[in-house]
Amino acid sequence: MDRNPEPAAASSKTQVAGNGVKQIVTIRLDVDMLEWFKSAGPGYQTRINQVLREHMDAQRTAQAD
Repeated sequence: MDRNPEPAAASSKTQVAGNGVKQIVTIRLDVDMLEWFKSAGPGYQTRINQVLREHMDAQRTAQAD
């Protein structure tokens, strides 16, 4: 697994994906994973969201094939 805290460069599809509306949620994450995202500085929630979006997009692509 790549340990780079920055997600891969977003495609133009990913950049415009979603409607920009955020919902406050509570999610339980492993302590080490959360610390790793936070260690890259401000914006860790955005980075987590981007990783989740990339995974969702990959799953949707795989299901469409």
